[in-house]
Amino acid sequence: MMKPKALILHATGTNRDLEAAQALELAGAQAEIVHLNQLRRKERSWVDYQLLVLPGGFSYADALSAGRLLALDLTAYFADEVRSFVESGKPIIGICNGFQALVKSGILPGRNSMGAGGSAHAGGEKLQATLTFNASGHFECRWVTLKPVSQTCIWTRGLTELIYCPVAHGEGRFILADEAEASNLNNPGLQKSDQVALLYTFADGTSAGGSYPENPNGSYADIAGVCNPQGNVLGLMPHPEDHIYGTQHPRWGRGESGCSGLPLFVNGVRYVR
Repeated sequence: MMKPKALILHATGTNRDLEAAQALELAGAQAEIVHLNQLRRKERSWVDYQLLVLPGGFSYADALSAGRLLALDLTAYFADEVRSFVESGKPIIGICNGFQALVKSGILPGRNSMGAGGSAHAGGEKLQATLTFNASGHFECRWVTLKPVSQTCIWTRGLTELIYCPVAHGEGRFILADEAEASNLNNPGLQKSDQVALLYTFADGTSAGGSYPENPNGSYADIAGVCNPQGNVLGLMPHPEDHIYGTQHPRWGRGESGCSGLPLFVNGVRYVR
């Protein structure tokens, strides 16, 4: 059986592509890191890949804001290609800076910013959500616990074990543009539509309840990752690709292990095998 091919987008400033490639290869995919300019020059074709990855880093030095210029690439230079990837149901994952780009392009959360046929709107339509400066007011670099909760999301579906992995960002606070929805904590729209894929929790999996540093950036409702309504596009701020081996656990030398981020990637790869 041929391995599915994963396209890992590389923009100037991206620096987490090698780790993402390693996670996907361990999960059973054939990963290729491709610079955006190679796609512009038609040296690579989007249709040759079954998965799409937007890795972390500081694309275009986070000019204007984190992920903003990469979002313009997705909605201007490659609007048709990205629309086709989303609509075809192929797995897409954006990690950290990649998540920021997916949100700022309107691809995520994707409920109202979708044009005809369910594609991401590339115009000036108001975004549903954004990722802004951490509530702590500084860069956060620490390990966090994540709870997979969405069964709609193909990346988290069926996962029962917590994920323990690091965050490393200055603009990771997920907030909603709809104040009415954000104030309705008992029935928020994203949760009702099963688009909340991952939550920040305490180490035992109980709700973080907004507590710092368990919720490291002050994200609304402890949201660490969201998916689109179709479930094939996932964006998250933490870095599960940084914990795919037991020896990467920060307390491995003390005999602790488990809660790897690898199952997340295995789910994505298995979906297209």
